[in-house]
Amino acid sequence: MDHRYVYAPGAPIRSGIPEHGRIPKYYAVKARLSLLVDELGEGDLLPTERDLALRYEVSRETVRQALRELLLEGRLRRQGRGTVVAGPKLEQPLSLASYTEGVRRQGRRPGRSLVGLDRFPCPESLAPEIGVDPGEPVWHLERVLLADDERVGLESTYVSVGRVPELDTEFDPDSSFYSYLRDRLSISFGDADERIETVLATPREALLIGTPPALPMLLMHRLSRDTDGQPLERVRTLFRGDRFSFTTRLGA
Repeated sequence: MDHRYVYAPGAPIRSGIPEHGRIPKYYAVKARLSLLVDELGEGDLLPTERDLALRYEVSRETVRQALRELLLEGRLRRQGRGTVVAGPKLEQPLSLASYTEGVRRQGRRPGRSLVGLDRFPCPESLAPEIGVDPGEPVWHLERVLLADDERVGLESTYVSVGRVPELDTEFDPDSSFYSYLRDRLSISFGDADERIETVLATPREALLIGTPPALPMLLMHRLSRDTDGQPLERVRTLFRGDRFSFTTRLGA
């Protein structure tokens, strides 16, 4: 059997081995670390870089490079001064379901931490996206997304003050905005346009989410409409690339 091929579900077919067949030293260490991670449980602490270097008879920089890749893939996470085994990635459905509903379906506890709620005159570029005239008042709601108290994303919502005039007094910022619209204001979502891309967080965003600036992020842009087809909200959400994946179901 050609051992360069890997048949594990979700694994790359040739598992990072170049055509000439010579395995990079860091990658061989990464493969052995992956087996160690599989043996450990979520939250278990890995040995130190020094101990791993001695165990695998390589330099600490080689171990460090292998660990960096596993951190970026979401298999490990930093905790204090150590490195621990991460849990499975959160799977967020590509649907009009709220973040709260998506996280709860996976047995996790959703939450949000308020960064700020501001009211300002709507700029011309934003006005058609939320169905107002330039200069009309608009809310900007910014919140850190949490899953079991772990910071996993940053959400910015823009909505007309005319649609939600009491957002600053009636709305609990730790709760679902979609539930507030539906239950308190009888506003239901009809459809939305959504776009996803990979980006790096700005220094401010990385600080709020608690990640290194070099960590890849999944950026989601959403323009939502109500059941009458009227523009409702514009949402910009950053999700940690090491903690999130997105799912959808395709038909013929």
